Amino acid sequence: MTLSLPAEAARTRSLTGVLPQLIASLDGRSDWFAPASSAVVLLVDGLGARNLAARSGHARFLASRTTKRDVARTVFPSTTASALTSLLTGTDPGSHGIVGYRARIPGTDAVPNQLQGWETDGLSPYTWQRAEPLLAVEAARGRPCFVVSRARYVGTGFTEATLRGAQFAGAEDIAERADIAADLAARHPGALIYLYAPDLDVVGHKHGWESDAWTTALERIDGVARTFESALARGTGAVLTADHGMVDVPRHRHVLLSSGDALLEGVRLIGGEPRMLHLYTQDGAAEAVLATWRTSEEGRSWVLSRNEAIEAGLFGAVADEVRDRIGDVIVAARAGIAYYDDRLSDKRAQSMIGQHGSLTDEERTVPLLRLGAYA
Repeated sequence: MTLSLPAEAARTRSLTGVLPQLIASLDGRSDWFAPASSAVVLLVDGLGARNLAARSGHARFLASRTTKRDVARTVFPSTTASALTSLLTGTDPGSHGIVGYRARIPGTDAVPNQLQGWETDGLSPYTWQRAEPLLAVEAARGRPCFVVSRARYVGTGFTEATLRGAQFAGAEDIAERADIAADLAARHPGALIYLYAPDLDVVGHKHGWESDAWTTALERIDGVARTFESALARGTGAVLTADHGMVDVPRHRHVLLSSGDALLEGVRLIGGEPRMLHLYTQDGAAEAVLATWRTSEEGRSWVLSRNEAIEAGLFGAVADEVRDRIGDVIVAARAGIAYYDDRLSDKRAQSMIGQHGSLTDEERTVPLLRLGAYA
């Protein structure tokens, strides 16, 4: 069949290029950014370019820095585990191996959480995540490298998998984190700093990005970004970007998969997340599962076989070791829906309103805003 997937402009900038270009700017050779004495990437989790544009009146500082060129495309799946790993290694999911929120360990029935399963499912930060983190590479070359994030992330498996090599500074409040990052950049010429802000994403999942609570959180981010730029020492460049955007999916738009559902026939395991499913099928059932899901869901989702997804380049170039981590069937929501396995006793995930993971422009287009020496 002919796949009808979202087209991307030939000159679209990828999230995977952000850190390599920041590093290049420190040597005065970046194609994207002006030369800088130190560089900071401020990652605002969950801030899509379309979300920001729709609420630009509540984020006047960020809106003032936005032009048509100030966007990038995040990876597929447009989920935190995959996107942050891509940002921090400069590689696509098919290379680094973090192919979704949940993914199967080949040869097993384990489908661990790619953010938190390192500790509970025995994933190795040094082998399951296959690419060398760029901060580790730069630190080994003698560059001062720092991570400024919430203290609770110190020493976690995901932190080790993606941020090892950097010195960690922890603070709970985003304004305090921003102050720390600006100070580190000033005191360590040539530094590369990753400043992480999960605050907006947390609110979006709970209340939705169209909520008053999300708008209030965005106003806070906008104020912090303004103050952060004013605190940057002369010559320090900073970029504000995100791992994904967000769409709101109210409860009445949930697609609940229950026992006896024809869509579950031949499905052994379900991975991914509500807007991007990895379906791992029983032996010999992949073609039947693909046909069933296409008949039922292709009007509102992209439904592809593993081979089709790989050939379409959705995960980037896929290493042999990563291939079987990808579902036999991929289901990426196109409409404003979310799929849930209603057989699970834990229904807490169904309370989330803000969602992401799929191929839509709202989920994949993120800001790429220049601050300081890059402005």
